[in-house]
Amino acid sequence: MQIPTATYRIQFHTNFDFKAAKSIVAYLQELGISDIYASPIFKAREGSTHGYDIVDPTQLNPELGTEEDFEALVSEIKHRNMGWLQDIVPNHMAYDGQNKFLIDVLENGPDSDFFDYFDIAWNQPYEDINRRVLAPLLGNFYGDCLESGEIELRYDQFGLSINYYNLKLPVRIESYVSFITQNLGQLTKKLGKEHPDFVKLLGVLYVLKNIPSEVKGRERYDQIAFAKGLLWELYTQNSDVQEFIDHNIEFFNGEKGTPESFNFLDSLLTEQFYRLAFWKVGAEEINYRRFFTVNELISLKVEEVKVFHKTHSLISQLVEEGKITGLRIDHIDGLYDPSEYLSRLREKMGDVYLTVEKILELQEQLPTTWPIQGTSGYDFLNYVNGIFCCCQNEQPLRDTYVEFTKLDEFYEELVKQKKLLIINNNLAGDLENLAQILKRLAGHTRLSSDFTLYGLKRALVAVLALFPVYRTYISPRGISDADRYYVWEVIAKAKEQEPRLLKELDYIQKILLGDVEEYLTKEQKEELLHFVMRLQQLTGPLMAKGVEDTLLYVYNQLLSLNEVGGNPSHFGISLAVFHDFNQRRSEHWQYSINATATHDTKRGEDVRARLNVISEIPEEWERQVKTWSEINREKKTIINGKAVPDANDEYFLYQTLVGTFPFAENELNHFTKRIKDYVIKAVREAKVHTAWLRHDADYEEGYLSFVESALEPSETNQFLKEFMPFQKLVSHYGRYNSLAQTLLKNTAPGIPDLYQGTELWDLSMVDPDNRRPVDYELRTTWLQDIKTKIETDSLQLIDELLSAQENGKIKLFLTYKLLQARKDNLVLFQQGNYQPLEVIGKFKDNLVAFARRTQEKTAITIAPRFFTSLIKPGELPLGEQVWHDTRIKLSPEMPSVWKNSLTSQIIQGDGILQIGEVLKHFPVALLIN
Repeated sequence: MQIPTATYRIQFHTNFDFKAAKSIVAYLQELGISDIYASPIFKAREGSTHGYDIVDPTQLNPELGTEEDFEALVSEIKHRNMGWLQDIVPNHMAYDGQNKFLIDVLENGPDSDFFDYFDIAWNQPYEDINRRVLAPLLGNFYGDCLESGEIELRYDQFGLSINYYNLKLPVRIESYVSFITQNLGQLTKKLGKEHPDFVKLLGVLYVLKNIPSEVKGRERYDQIAFAKGLLWELYTQNSDVQEFIDHNIEFFNGEKGTPESFNFLDSLLTEQFYRLAFWKVGAEEINYRRFFTVNELISLKVEEVKVFHKTHSLISQLVEEGKITGLRIDHIDGLYDPSEYLSRLREKMGDVYLTVEKILELQEQLPTTWPIQGTSGYDFLNYVNGIFCCCQNEQPLRDTYVEFTKLDEFYEELVKQKKLLIINNNLAGDLENLAQILKRLAGHTRLSSDFTLYGLKRALVAVLALFPVYRTYISPRGISDADRYYVWEVIAKAKEQEPRLLKELDYIQKILLGDVEEYLTKEQKEELLHFVMRLQQLTGPLMAKGVEDTLLYVYNQLLSLNEVGGNPSHFGISLAVFHDFNQRRSEHWQYSINATATHDTKRGEDVRARLNVISEIPEEWERQVKTWSEINREKKTIINGKAVPDANDEYFLYQTLVGTFPFAENELNHFTKRIKDYVIKAVREAKVHTAWLRHDADYEEGYLSFVESALEPSETNQFLKEFMPFQKLVSHYGRYNSLAQTLLKNTAPGIPDLYQGTELWDLSMVDPDNRRPVDYELRTTWLQDIKTKIETDSLQLIDELLSAQENGKIKLFLTYKLLQARKDNLVLFQQGNYQPLEVIGKFKDNLVAFARRTQEKTAITIAPRFFTSLIKPGELPLGEQVWHDTRIKLSPEMPSVWKNSLTSQIIQGDGILQIGEVLKHFPVALLIN
């Protein structure tokens, strides 16, 4: 197994393709990266900017380059002895006309070779989607789209198709008969019954009427291909046939203003294996599983062996050929049986590095039975971020937030509220499907036969809204102690809140725990387990949409804590908890990824580093917010008697500006546009005043006007005059937080990952803002300059970097030095144990210190924090005049002589490390004996 030293996440798209990646491989190697970490590279929907909307996992994405381009990139990576960690998407594909597997299903229904590839519930109580899959892809109500002519029937060499703007769906072959026979008499008169082409057309009709059904294999496909081919031949070679078909197309497409003229197309559409519908229908009636609530992403039944092997054929080949050396599995919790999937994946891929995208609550443990190396790093991100939040100031910041916004509900109650919002508005159809299964199960026993669908649905809502983790992993192999505890916990809480549903909740608990009646048949027991597996697939999307994509845009007490996998109710974490986390990692998951920024994070790593400074200065923050609000009061728009934006959105904006404000003044104009794009996404995600499902244009325009006015670059803008001194103060301290965070990421147990471009300051917002182009020419030039100056005079270089921190070059220097140290001491950092170190003296709470040890070597990490109590604005956190008597106690068996890997200075230990001496030249330190 090739374990990475450090990974570098690349977001592939049309403007950054295989050739572009090849051009930066040398730079990445020089920086110290061992493995590129690639976003999905398989064929995605045309124009995809992220690659997760895959249409064919058996092909490389042609928009990223040719096969030769890919091979050239692989060759360059291999030439430099680097690896390739590949993000794969086993859970879903795009619901799109470019998805050939899905199109085959939509054209052939149960006769498709791919009929059971997608997670579709074909048997439904709703007649209009029974034996048909819903296609909620229209921008308006079906009838309006039809009668406005937006839905069109077309014909080309591939056959008849239904088209709605860029969407193209097939027409089932049996429907060709009704199309061809319409107005056929007119063609008969023109050609005559004896005309060879008319006879051929009748032959096409005969074949179409006798297409074999319910028979898998090539016979049906061959006859369809023959009929389509012959029809196209007639169309292209006989002008009368062409005129006839074109006329029929026009006839079926109706005439705007004449509703009855669309009856024929409407009738044709009712024959299809899909039902076109307004996209909002998918929230309430749906018979396929989606990725979260995204209608355009349809889930796969990857638990089916043939589906697994088909969808993993190309990636398996690339792994076998040694081109891909590691895999990152996207959305592991969306799978029917994650443990079985991972076992199957391990068997197919062999001894390859595997990580999973898994969200873990604080103190929640990754299943130790999974045959993987760890997670993609959200757990590390939230632990390391938490130690830079000053826990002791929670109450004053809470008071400021409540006073400013008048929102005083507790976080746990808000979690329940937002999950209920998502259940009712976005996942009602998914809930209905689950409740229908449960109702059917209840009928199997006399003790549950009186349960109504309404009562069971209410009980399910209570359980889902209170579920404490992303999901449990109950399976045919049993239930873990941890999952048993989660079930007990959620049912107990649900009973407190729904005392009238005690029996229904007891029934759900029995099913979840496998405590079922012995007299049930094998099939009935299997159905019970199937319900459990289905429920587990729903808790994750609900948590993601309710918390990450809703509540984290509403609960704005301190935005640095509002992160994927985070829990803002924990106002920071203690050093003891952080050390405990790292010790567990060193023992069980030493190859897990350490991330501080990803393509999915809510804000850049250095934005969080800045915002954590607010937790250190609550009084100053309160004063500033009140001042800004007073200045900006007149900039608000009054709509229906209420000021826009409201206080909570205003509070959100001020933190966002503090965290993301650029260093360079010439970026301000572009920054204003970025902020405007971001706040609209934020308020829609919050779903309070506006939403993706229901835009409130007045509120959005009022908010945009407020942003534009607040950021107007004029001499008369009093807000910016008051804002900038505080922002610069926070930025000053935030830079040191960032350097400390960078040190911890690279030296704690795990594999450090850099998200593209974050080797300089990362002041990005949520996607798509974090996918802006990266200037690699600048980074390459600066890295060469750093390397040259390290060789000549390292301390002089450090002085230069400290005097020009705003350009981010100091972060690049630190990253480079740490990655070189990892490379030179690989066994130590990959396998060394983890030992917290005792800090004593005046600023003992301002230091994070630990050792990584093997029998041969020891490394000591020294990362300061809470800089506002250490230095005044503009000062450097260096030397004894700052650190006074602060020191680290070393155990007797530790060496007495150390070398600082960052500054090359030699440090004498003798059982004590004086921090003023260790941090004499640089704000953080990595000592190696």
